[in-house]
Amino acid sequence: MNEMTHRPSIEAPQLRTLLLTDLCDSTTLVERIGDVQAATLFRDHDRLVLDLQQRWRGRLIDRSDGLLLLFERPIDGLGFALDYVRELREMGDARRLELRARAGLHVGEVLTWRNSDEAVQVGAKPLEVEGLAKPMAARLMAMARPGQILLSAVAEPLAHRAARELGERGQHLLWKSHGRWRFKGVPDGQQIYEVGEPGIAPLRMPPNTPKGWRDLPLWRRPAALAAEAAIIAGIGVGVWFATRPAPAIAFNQRDWVVVADLRNLTGQSVLDDSLEQAFRISLEQSRYVNVLSDLKARDTLTRMQLKPDTILDRAIASEIALRDGARAVILPTVAEVGGKVRVSAEIIDPHTQTTLYAQSTDGTGIDSALASIDGVTASLREKLGETMQSIQNDSTPLPEVTTKNLDALRSYALAQKAMSRYDTKGALEFFRRATELDPEFALAWLGQVRAFYGEEDTAGALAALRKAKTVSNHLPPRESMYLAAWWAEYHAPATSTKKWVELARLYPDYMPAQGNAAIWLYVENRFSEGLAHANAAAVPQNPLQGQEYDTLGRLHLGMEQYAQAENYFKRSFDATGGSLRRLVITKAAQRDFNAATKYESNLETGIPYNYLERTSLAVDMGKLDQARVLSKKGLSLAEERGGISSRYMILPVAVTGWLAGDETEARAMVRATIDKSLGALGDDNGADNEDDAATALSAALFALRIGEDESAARALKQLDKFQELLKTPQLAELAAIVKARQALNAGDADKAIEQLTPYLSGKERYQTRVALMDAYLKAGRTKDALTQARWLESNRGRAYIELDCGHCLQALNVADSNSARKRASELAAGGSSAAAQAGVQSAFAD
Repeated sequence: MNEMTHRPSIEAPQLRTLLLTDLCDSTTLVERIGDVQAATLFRDHDRLVLDLQQRWRGRLIDRSDGLLLLFERPIDGLGFALDYVRELREMGDARRLELRARAGLHVGEVLTWRNSDEAVQVGAKPLEVEGLAKPMAARLMAMARPGQILLSAVAEPLAHRAARELGERGQHLLWKSHGRWRFKGVPDGQQIYEVGEPGIAPLRMPPNTPKGWRDLPLWRRPAALAAEAAIIAGIGVGVWFATRPAPAIAFNQRDWVVVADLRNLTGQSVLDDSLEQAFRISLEQSRYVNVLSDLKARDTLTRMQLKPDTILDRAIASEIALRDGARAVILPTVAEVGGKVRVSAEIIDPHTQTTLYAQSTDGTGIDSALASIDGVTASLREKLGETMQSIQNDSTPLPEVTTKNLDALRSYALAQKAMSRYDTKGALEFFRRATELDPEFALAWLGQVRAFYGEEDTAGALAALRKAKTVSNHLPPRESMYLAAWWAEYHAPATSTKKWVELARLYPDYMPAQGNAAIWLYVENRFSEGLAHANAAAVPQNPLQGQEYDTLGRLHLGMEQYAQAENYFKRSFDATGGSLRRLVITKAAQRDFNAATKYESNLETGIPYNYLERTSLAVDMGKLDQARVLSKKGLSLAEERGGISSRYMILPVAVTGWLAGDETEARAMVRATIDKSLGALGDDNGADNEDDAATALSAALFALRIGEDESAARALKQLDKFQELLKTPQLAELAAIVKARQALNAGDADKAIEQLTPYLSGKERYQTRVALMDAYLKAGRTKDALTQARWLESNRGRAYIELDCGHCLQALNVADSNSARKRASELAAGGSSAAAQAGVQSAFAD
């Protein structure tokens, strides 16, 4: 029973590269230099072996005077052998000794098993390797001359093909055929090759030995030998691809890949960044394979405590893949081979870092590289399981969807790298340079749109968007839909949400689409619909995951799901440092003012937006004088910055002035809000038109509450010029509320009710319910008014989080929630509605 327990488990045969080396005349060497110097020499030798083993990803099986190593790829075994022979020679020269090694390299199947701990303790090797491949490598090593590296016919074509991966040194390697040989115990003849560096490789025929000799009959028939050599080489390559182990990954549709940094072995710097970016763009056209963004990869490097500019090689890219849930790594290379530009790529299993597939395409001149990339990525996509029809349907040639100008492509790539560092200003300069070099480079124009938005320059973004539209036929399909969604935002705003949702459904792992779909649904109060898109965007592969947590929190708060909202806001805060203002209102919506105040005390005082929540919290707690001060401070900061916030933050000043009893200031501020927002409205494609229209309508709504009917009428009249804009769901509903308020002020409560009830769909605005409550009170329909009051009282999350014009109605919503609470109490007690009717125009119905 004990024997069965300790019997080693033999693994299935595996195709591996074997390298055997032998330190020539080692016994004579020890006798010559003595034991002490020999010990020092062999200690340095062992250090060299360890360094080379790590450098070339080898697995050391046995070590004495000679070495036995296993490698995943022949080129790694060759790299080890070349470095070992050269550095061993240099080590000897430094000691005035002649240190030479012979080496044999072969590819074949091996069996491996681990010895028991007991066996290892008494001197056995931890891992045993056997199989016919081992004696083949041993025969090659034994017949090699000092300093000579011999390869089998199976190993030579595989190593020769990948030699450019060795850099400039690979271009100068010397390759020589030594004809056909026979080995003892091997029935068939074998073609033998030598490879080495000039001045180091002997490049001489190996001597005959008792275990290996030249096959002279075939040597005298060179034509037959050449034919057989070609056949053997072909069979060897076929054996490699036919017998290698099945991939260790099961790649499925929508799985993720990490693209490692491109290895440029051509020496032409223009290819350094441009082809890597082109490789990404070509892969990203797939709806089957998802590519981890460079921004996310760099963020992961930071979590790995590495510099963001760390080169993503095989090992680093594999670690990123494991951390971010990617199934495979793709390692691209460009090299110059025989006067051709070769683009190649490997699919790597991140768990083992072994190459599962490899593909290459040759072209003439660097201009051929883009077409070669398309060919390589198409093959890789097919290897990963994508159908050829899908590849053909979803792929447009790179020169058509990027640029033929490699300098422009490199500028674009540098811009993308700047964006991954959140350097939007630097990115903008590179994007501009790219469009200067090629004005039809649509992706670079679209990049400018993103960079301008990052700089909060909406006008600049809109100008770049218009340029991108003129050359949109040069965009990949996904980016073309992305452009169309942004275009709709300014030219057909009523359709923009639909376009984002369509893009998100067609490309379910395209984070910008999912994130924007969630935001646009949130703007329309379609909270439950937005959750699916926000969840799809809040995945580990999204570099903006923290921002998506904030969106999830807002959606849950709009649905009165306070625990979930608080959880997501905290996660967003942990990830980005933001969302603190949302935690303030989440607690305030639950009337937990102590907790809300603690969060509020940590808000930065120099950010104008923070004063919206601070003002609303003060209103909620009845601290009206404090609310006035806070609203004015927020407006002052917004005016220093300029832009849309300097207009919509006037309205909270009007609301708090009115609540505090200063009707004169309230009227002046609401008129100022209307005047400035209407004055900022430009043509139908103005950068901030939608926000300014929302601000004007919100101000008009409040103006009717305080008797500024003429100002409200003026706002509606001027907005009639923007009929396309008013088709947007939230603007259409705000306009309906204003008209209902006009009817209510004119004494026609039934008309107001008729205008408002169609909007009770579950996504109605908070002020729709407020106006409807007031209309029911005016009409004497106490029971219906009570229903609305209770809804307003219980939907305080929506009161706080609803987005109209940058939350410019937040303070009014909060005041109305408290008013509704008081009205509900009065109406539920059975009293008449007279007192409540008297408070129709007031936020507090005392």
